[in-house]
Amino acid sequence: MSLVAAYLVPGNPLPYLRPENPPWAGIASACRAAGRSLSAARPDTILVYSTQWMAVLDQLWQMRRSFDDLHVDENWYEYGDLEYQITCDTELAAACVEGSKEIGISSKGVDYEKFPIDTGTIVANGFMNPGGRIPLTIGSNNLYHSFDDTVRLAEMAVDKANRMGRRVAILGIGGMSGSIFRHEIDITTDGIATAEDDEWNRKMLARIQQGGSVSELGAFAQEYAKAAKADMGFKHFGWVLGGLGRNISGAQIHAYGATYGSGAAVIEFRT
Repeated sequence: MSLVAAYLVPGNPLPYLRPENPPWAGIASACRAAGRSLSAARPDTILVYSTQWMAVLDQLWQMRRSFDDLHVDENWYEYGDLEYQITCDTELAAACVEGSKEIGISSKGVDYEKFPIDTGTIVANGFMNPGGRIPLTIGSNNLYHSFDDTVRLAEMAVDKANRMGRRVAILGIGGMSGSIFRHEIDITTDGIATAEDDEWNRKMLARIQQGGSVSELGAFAQEYAKAAKADMGFKHFGWVLGGLGRNISGAQIHAYGATYGSGAAVIEFRT
């Protein structure tokens, strides 16, 4: 197997921009710890899916070799700018374009200067791959794709990497429960927006920690997504499931907490 590591991390920039804030400090520390684990696994490429790179017509894959720029998040701009350095494995991305078509999903590559890299990818790369040392293969979140479509895309991507002799880590980027505080809060007292959201998040984390088959975990994840209004239907978890294969032996929950009311977790899966 070419898969050497797998993670689920939040894409919200608040723990990255304000890691000293007590409710976000644990998430920031856990992301950095996951980054050390990822580096120790020595992947050639990181297969990335962020809920914040949204597409509507095709499954898009990033084909530009490198980015070095400054990004301003459209929601949390008052907390600061995001500098980033990203390199891409365009050879594997090209294989994923063709592989998507082979599984019946319309696909194309994108390659142009100043492409608007999304906040989630920037934050996860900054925490876990500082300086862009390891190249990424980045796939979009097509809004019309189902949870199962996303599972199939990740299966395909790992298969293509395996055929090319790549050691890969798979990285799903997104949140848990989706409700946020819609009024200004004291960020030092941040917490999950509702007790019900917190309960569902903890149920989902317990199931992930326990492990099981892709079909069982996928079915529960979709039930969870509806109940907790999870970020983009929790499809980033489908990405990780597809990359891991048919059985999940369990996971370590490095951190769980809130990002302005919404849920966030840092999870490392056993591979």
